[in-house]
Amino acid sequence: MAIISAVAGLLCLFTVFTLGECRYEPNWQSIDSRPLPSWYDESKIGIFIHWGVFSVPSYVDEWFWYYWKGPTPVKSVVKFMEDNYRPGFTYADFAPHFTAEFFSPYRWADIFQASGARYVVFVSKHHEGFTNWPSKASFNWNSMDVGPRRDIVGELTNAIRNSTDLRMGVYHSLFEWFNPLFNADKANKFKTQDFVTHKTGPELYELVNKYKPDIIWSDGCPANSSYWNSTQFLAWLYNDSPVKDTVVTNDRWGSDTGCKHGGFFTCSDRYNPGFLQKHKWENCLTLDKKSWGYRREAVLADYMTMKELTKTLAETISCGGNMLINVGPTHDGRIVPVFEERLRQLGAWLKVNGEAVYSSKPWSHQNDTVTPNVWYTMKKSTSAPFQTSIYAFVLDWPKGSILGLDAPRVTKQTNVTLLGYPKPLTYMPNPTGSGVMIDIPEIGFNEMPCDYAWIFKMTNLAN
Repeated sequence: MAIISAVAGLLCLFTVFTLGECRYEPNWQSIDSRPLPSWYDESKIGIFIHWGVFSVPSYVDEWFWYYWKGPTPVKSVVKFMEDNYRPGFTYADFAPHFTAEFFSPYRWADIFQASGARYVVFVSKHHEGFTNWPSKASFNWNSMDVGPRRDIVGELTNAIRNSTDLRMGVYHSLFEWFNPLFNADKANKFKTQDFVTHKTGPELYELVNKYKPDIIWSDGCPANSSYWNSTQFLAWLYNDSPVKDTVVTNDRWGSDTGCKHGGFFTCSDRYNPGFLQKHKWENCLTLDKKSWGYRREAVLADYMTMKELTKTLAETISCGGNMLINVGPTHDGRIVPVFEERLRQLGAWLKVNGEAVYSSKPWSHQNDTVTPNVWYTMKKSTSAPFQTSIYAFVLDWPKGSILGLDAPRVTKQTNVTLLGYPKPLTYMPNPTGSGVMIDIPEIGFNEMPCDYAWIFKMTNLAN
């Protein structure tokens, strides 16, 4: 399949040179041949935002409605409703309480900018079907007709683009748990497409034409891509849409596409393979380890620590991935302090260490073979003096005065520094084997450049 896509890509390049533009056909061979816009790989870090009617009960997670009224109800969720809400209360009754009175898109934008992230993916519609914009295909079940009475997607898009240098993207669920049109198509074994024709398809075109997102993050696809008309939509997106040259997509376009087709691969939630991948991929994860949406019953131990976050970042980008970090706002539009703190802490860490993150590439070694919890990236300079820099992400500060690394091969011209520390470090080749022994200076507490993880930069290596 990779060879076929490569051939299709060459044919497309030939078309560009001869006719002036590349046209993608509505089939996976052609769609998969499209090069991924370079901005995405260079960005490395994004922010995911799950916000919707599920943020009102804010209990268990964003699948609350399904747990309550799905084919196999979850007893704890059923009891929660019986204990806290009147008889006859429906899920639609939650919508007026999705009030968003504290939603300040420019404050959100400031937090995301401070995090060091380079792009945002906002949930425009989750599996509950409620659209966070006034969709013509979702009458009376959207953020303008009920609840906030605001165009949430539009306001956040404007704030991100007017006050930051981040890219703006949208998540969109193809299916909806309880939509009668979808369930009728399902009952017909997906031989009919009324739901796609009248609901989810029009939403996708509407989102692209109205908001011009840089990312379409598709999800929720319990039928194959032919039912969803996925290749037809993607061919239009890449050929004729207002974002055809810059837009990036993922791989969730049908039950037959995950980790196989599309732009970057997500494969599964929290995908983190731990070894180099041949195709660009993304690790989407949650700061609240148990939920994508806001959860009132969460305790402090449920949230990722900065140590865990920097570890995951190092593991992800060393193996060629991007990291998409999720926060879940409250029903009234607040990003709670624990989420804001983590994001601002990450941004402070990246101010010291971003050189090793943004626009980096995987090295020949992803992690060290001798010293545990060490991961590598590399970067080639684009201006004089031209050189290759290797970055070692050291997740545990050395206990002694020596940091031993097995992967790097030093030369007489090798330079070693600690990002954020002003003085060069001394080193020697490992006298008993391969690698390098780096002398760790006595650094005062107030001189330590950062916390959580430390990055050693090496230039002029032999490998």
